[in-house]
Parts: sequence; structure tokens; C-alpha cells
Amino acid sequence: MTSPTPNAIVVFDIDGVVRDVAGSYRRAISDTVEHFTQGQFRPTPKEIDDLKAEGCWNNDWEASQEFITRFAKVQRNPEALPNFQAIVDFFQLQYRGENFSGYIQKEPLLMSQAYLAGLTQSDMLWGFFSGATRGSAGYVLEQRLGLKNPVLVAMEDAPGKPDPTGLFQAVMFLSERYHFAGDLTVSLNFPLVYVGDTVADMQTVTRAKHLYPMQKWVGVGVIPPHVEERLAYTQLLKGAGAIAVLDSVEQLTSDYIVSNLL
Repeated sequence: MTSPTPNAIVVFDIDGVVRDVAGSYRRAISDTVEHFTQGQFRPTPKEIDDLKAEGCWNNDWEASQEFITRFAKVQRNPEALPNFQAIVDFFQLQYRGENFSGYIQKEPLLMSQAYLAGLTQSDMLWGFFSGATRGSAGYVLEQRLGLKNPVLVAMEDAPGKPDPTGLFQAVMFLSERYHFAGDLTVSLNFPLVYVGDTVADMQTVTRAKHLYPMQKWVGVGVIPPHVEERLAYTQLLKGAGAIAVLDSVEQLTSDYIVSNLL
């Protein structure tokens, strides 16, 4: 950044934005639910989307547990419910594996270093706020994407979305790293953009606006690759507060931000 203050701050979610998780996190949800329902129920991608559209199941461990709980209620067999740690352990075995040997190693990337460099060249700061674990998020950002010590707020660092605490932390970490006045109680005079792919992501921005209305908070939705009903998903994200919904994260260029969000 060459100017004293940035032209914008862009904070990205990771799952569905930086990486395609249809064959990893979402596959692990289906595997976990199938395992703990003894093969009687395996949620489809559409069913997972529908659950996440409720806005309170951003955590995939909790989403898995909720599927299992609902199935047990339908079967009228609450005794079949496993404890939460057993769900987490099985999920992590499928997703992360031993030494990142699970589904995580084959996640297609949706973002490049060159894209982020373009934002930097236009005096736009960027960082990440994700509900993924720090190990998983760090792996994709540093090992796969090749970033060096990026600003990252992960699951262990803040309450789950739609609580905006992690978004605030990412903004403040960027303020500290690049030495500009970043007090959220005073108008910063540039947009604070959060980019995500779920209802909970957009609700995070809505709550941020409520707590710090003097800031220009902008929610930008990205449609994850697995979604087939893209128009319906666009309306879903807009209904949750998205100002714009894009087909891919790299459409959110510095030119787009200047033309549409400043």
C-alpha cells in the first residue's frame, strides 16, 4: 500500500470463496451423517444448501450434528444420537486426515496470488475471516495459495458467524499491520467489504452495520461452484443483505470496487 489510508478493505471468507469445498467439507458432512445414521441418510448438496440457508449452521460440525439430530427425531430414536466430539473426530478424519491427507488436499482453488496482488496495487487491503479451523485455513492460504503470513481470523479466534466479531478483528489487524487509523467508532471514509458465499456471511455484514453504522459495510456474495440454481441462490444472498452477487470471487476486481462500491 502506497497511500496513507487504503481505498478499501476487503475481507474474504474461505470456504466457497477461496477454495471449492463441494468435494471436501460438504462431502465430509454427508459422510459423517451417513456414518452416524448407520447408512440410512446421506444429505444431498441441495439439502446441505437448504440447511445453511437457515443462517445458523455455518459450522460444519454443528451442521452434521443437526442433520443427525433431525433424522433421529423423525425416527423417534433420540438414544441413537452420538456425542459431539465423536462427530467432530469422524468429520476431521474424513476431511483433514492424517497430515492433511484427507479431502482437503484436493480442493480446487478459486483465487490466485495475482488476483490479490491486483488489489494491493490499487491500495486495497485484504485479509480473511473464516469459520474454518486455523490449521485448515492456514493450509489453504499458505501451502496451497502461497501467501506469507496473511491476516487471518479463524474458528479458534472469534465466535462463529453471523457474529461479526471476527470481521472486526480482521479489519483491526489490517489497521495495525499497515499503520493507518482503524478505530471503528470513527468513520474510516472507505468501504469495508466482506465477501462470502452463505446467508450467515451476509448476515455478518448486516450485524456489523447495526453495531458500527458510521462505517460503509458492504456484503458481496459469491455463488459457490456446486450450486445449480444460481438465480435462486443469488436472490437468497441478496435477501440476506448482499449488495452484489458474483459468479466468482475474481470478478471482484479493484475496478469493480471503484465503479460499484466506493
